[in-house]
Amino acid sequence: MGTKNDMETLKPVQGNNRVQNHAGTPEQHSPQQSHIPCNQGYRIRNPSTGEDRDRLYFCIVRKTQSQNIKQKTFLKKQTLNTSDMQLIKDKEFGGERPLFESHDLHLDNVTIRAGESAIKECSNIIATNCRFEGNYPFWHVHSFTIERCFFDVGGRSALWYCDQLKMTDTVIDAPKMFREMNEIDLENVVMNDADEVFWRCRNLRIKNLKLHGGTYPFMFSNNIYIDGLESDSKYVFQYVKNAEIHHARITTKDAFWEVENVTIYDSELNGEYLGWHSKNLRLVNCHISGEQPLCYAHHLILENCTFDPGCDRAFEYSTLQADIRGAITNIKNPMSGRIVADEIGSVTIDENIKAPADCRIEQRKKQTLCNTILTKSSPATAPIA
Repeated sequence: MGTKNDMETLKPVQGNNRVQNHAGTPEQHSPQQSHIPCNQGYRIRNPSTGEDRDRLYFCIVRKTQSQNIKQKTFLKKQTLNTSDMQLIKDKEFGGERPLFESHDLHLDNVTIRAGESAIKECSNIIATNCRFEGNYPFWHVHSFTIERCFFDVGGRSALWYCDQLKMTDTVIDAPKMFREMNEIDLENVVMNDADEVFWRCRNLRIKNLKLHGGTYPFMFSNNIYIDGLESDSKYVFQYVKNAEIHHARITTKDAFWEVENVTIYDSELNGEYLGWHSKNLRLVNCHISGEQPLCYAHHLILENCTFDPGCDRAFEYSTLQADIRGAITNIKNPMSGRIVADEIGSVTIDENIKAPADCRIEQRKKQTLCNTILTKSSPATAPIA
């Protein structure tokens, strides 16, 4: 059974003099350099020049059962200096590739009209108070900032194959955003058609995101930290690895299918078939609603979680350690582990239970114990006395 230390979590970088560079190889800093904490990252100061530079954003620390090692992945903190940039203000562009291969630009109150690939193969771009109406505006862009902008429906598939993006206070009405990207930092973003967004992206830091409509957000993405999420999109977080999510309200079915090393804190998870076929999924202080939650889960952990009365047939064929506050309506055929709840409506153990079939189910209030080892005489549904 997995433990808290087996989970993959995201945390601010702690001071040391050994980090990883963008390629993931160790990079040893000179002992003369000092590290000063810098807003979930580090500012590295060179004492000979007095220069500070932002180096890291956060790291992911992973400890596995089989290896007592830590793997770290870092995001560079995004900082662009507008004083070194050419300013383009109050202009309109359209057609094919109007700003292709541009670098060191600050676009302010610029409108991108109908056309394609307006800002393709560019680097060091800042866009403020801009409107994007044409298709595919940001492809293959390196190191860019988008602030207080709007993506119209026509600006679909706007951000693909890019890296080092910082986006704040932006509204997006276009679908299929964020594809095959690395190092994404979002804050206060609203997506009104979240269809197929955040596919195969890596190293995301997100604060206060709203997703409406669409299907399969975040599919196949990894290394994700989210604080503040509202989503009614369907099938969110499928096949995701290495994520930490705080203060989310998610309403959909089939969320978190086949995820690995995901921890969710202080969240509301609404919808049937939650977390099926997951591995190392951990829920802390969460409320769960919907039919048949958390089945076929391996090394599932629940800490101080509550369940809606409509949650029936929970934990079928799962291995888990569950601390449930309040009542749970029905538990069916858990494979192994331990489940403790204040009140349990019924437990279903039948001839289809899978080995080892040794899950212990306990009820706090009445101090009773249900041993779920299958016997041929077990009734199909056995209420807890």
